[in-house]
Amino acid sequence: MAEPIDPEALTLAGVAEGALRGRQVAVLGFARSGIALARFLADGGARVVIYDRRPAAELAQAVAALAGRPARLLAGPEVDPGEALAGAELVTTSPSVNADYPTTEPRLRSALAALRDRRRSGDPAAPAIVSEPDLFLRLCPCPTVGVTGTKGKTTTAALAAALLSADLLHPVVLGGNIGIPIVERLPELTPSHRVIYELSELQLPTLSRGTTVAVYTNVTADHLDRHGTVERYRAVKRRLAELVDPEGAVVLNAEDPVVAAYAGLSAVPAVLYRRERPMPGGVGVDDGWIVAAGVGRLPLADGGAAATGPGGRIMPVAELALPGAHNVSNALAAVSAALLFGVAPDAIRRAAAGFRGVEHRLELVAELDGVRFVNDSQGTQPDAVVAALRSFPRPLVLIAGGRDKGTDLGELAAEAAERADAAVLIGESGPALGRLFRAAGVPRVELAPSLEAAVEWADAIARERLAADDGAPGDRVATVLLSPAAASFDMFADYAARGRAFKGAVAELARRRHEEGRSG
Repeated sequence: MAEPIDPEALTLAGVAEGALRGRQVAVLGFARSGIALARFLADGGARVVIYDRRPAAELAQAVAALAGRPARLLAGPEVDPGEALAGAELVTTSPSVNADYPTTEPRLRSALAALRDRRRSGDPAAPAIVSEPDLFLRLCPCPTVGVTGTKGKTTTAALAAALLSADLLHPVVLGGNIGIPIVERLPELTPSHRVIYELSELQLPTLSRGTTVAVYTNVTADHLDRHGTVERYRAVKRRLAELVDPEGAVVLNAEDPVVAAYAGLSAVPAVLYRRERPMPGGVGVDDGWIVAAGVGRLPLADGGAAATGPGGRIMPVAELALPGAHNVSNALAAVSAALLFGVAPDAIRRAAAGFRGVEHRLELVAELDGVRFVNDSQGTQPDAVVAALRSFPRPLVLIAGGRDKGTDLGELAAEAAERADAAVLIGESGPALGRLFRAAGVPRVELAPSLEAAVEWADAIARERLAADDGAPGDRVATVLLSPAAASFDMFADYAARGRAFKGAVAELARRRHEEGRSG
């Protein structure tokens, strides 16, 4: 058997020159990351063996995504995952596949743990285990911006990509947890590119190296089913700051005490941001403007102080198109990253003012007869739903529910009682959420049998509230907000499928309303 592939010696140029040609590489997990891994490895000439516990009949789309690339597929619950490891010279994994995660299939966890023990004991025949994000960062030839946090990371990553794209000399690639595995984008990257990489608690523990810049939104508590305790979850999140490039920087939310404490984890500069006057070297808000106070550019951007307008001004907060105070924080984080890379303040201003947000994150879907429909399907964590509720005035009807994530929803219930006129609940967690909301004092709580029914009921309630507001301005708008505070897996494949179903239900409502108007 050939010697295992040494990932420390692997380079992008080496892959292009045939370092993987004819070498057997295992790919564990055949979802988005696994598909991207298999395509990249096959294009590099590797003999790819894919393992997934799902039956082959459920993997037809994944197989089709290989577009004819050669690969051996080992699929189904009857397959021993050890078979995929036999003869492997390198083992690559989707981020969700980890020997330390109780959510990983037990047999696969056991096989990975045994392989890891062999590596640690110095067995020269044991292949290395490398995740898709770790392989990307090992091979990436250009600067990277890692964005993480409990909530807000998708919006922040997308906005940071928009701001850095304003520098036309440096093309930008956005990917990672945002739903776009980017390992197969490696062949097109050059040192002039910039990569914005959204990183989740799934991906961070698998990393052996960090990004050039580490951007944090906030760190509260989530995914305790995987990490067990808040402390372990926070330790996972801290990893990006611990691994940051010595020539890089960290961007930290000064209003989050957990994140602010990361400033001392390494010797790199820290840019702290907050929604008030900035600290020295940081970014903040002063007299309605986003301002910077002596942010230093990275060495790769020639160092020195980042350019700003008079008084450190970047742009008026009012020019941001994103609703909610939390999105001001997200914008401050993205602006901080752009300043580190030397993007000009006028370019930042134009790009930020033109940014309209991310699909499924406070996405304005439509406005029908005075009722605004907002898709926040990514709002699976209570803090995110609280922020969404605070983004819109009353009248407000909340659609929530799904598969319970085991998080404390007490604060959310209190916020819903204060800010929502009604809640229409769906899914497995609907009944329990209904009891919690009623006890907290939400004025009206309904249980709907489907998302489509929830949209209809919420629309009717919103219009009732508008009609009941005697003396209110005629241009007043009510909001129907889908922000579930729950996972989607009881009813949908993922949050995106739930968001698309919401938008489809709104479109159907608009169609019927139009037909009724014509017939009337």
